[in-house]
Amino acid sequence: MREYIFSDRLEAEDIKALRRELHMTQAEFAALMNVSKPTVERWEMGRSRISGSAVPLVVLLLQRPELLDRLCAPAREYPMRLWYMYRKQVCTMIDVDERRRRLRIRNYVEDPVLRAFGREENPSFEQYEEFLESRCFPRTRDKMKLVLQDLGLPYYDPLLIVEKTEGRMAEDEFWIRMER
Repeated sequence: MREYIFSDRLEAEDIKALRRELHMTQAEFAALMNVSKPTVERWEMGRSRISGSAVPLVVLLLQRPELLDRLCAPAREYPMRLWYMYRKQVCTMIDVDERRRRLRIRNYVEDPVLRAFGREENPSFEQYEEFLESRCFPRTRDKMKLVLQDLGLPYYDPLLIVEKTEGRMAEDEFWIRMER
């Protein structure tokens, strides 16, 4: 069995120090740690032992608070946000302004194979449209009108199809969560 370099528990002062360093309220810190606000209050008062999966995350954030930026979704810049996922892992966040034909992306994985636009860091709107279409059945599909009818769609529109199907394809485990 492996031995790890951090303690298996933390003290109340560790939590208070980290929360101050990150400029977070108890409620915000609770959301980050996936616990309730009363749990954070008990941790900070020393009434509850801080153990389990919270320990390595707190230790890492104490050593490298800048990692928080990688864990936080930035404020949405445009009216629509797409989360390109592989299984349960966020790969790329795409903010889109369809009316002005603008987008901004943020990659959360290093492997270009898992990214929505591969190595491209500043995709064009046309590349975004191609990406959406790649997550749909082809325009030339046999009996496409029947498939569209099953989806409740009047015509072929990749964005609407992705909204209905989450961009899921039979041959892979990628999918898209959409927020409008």
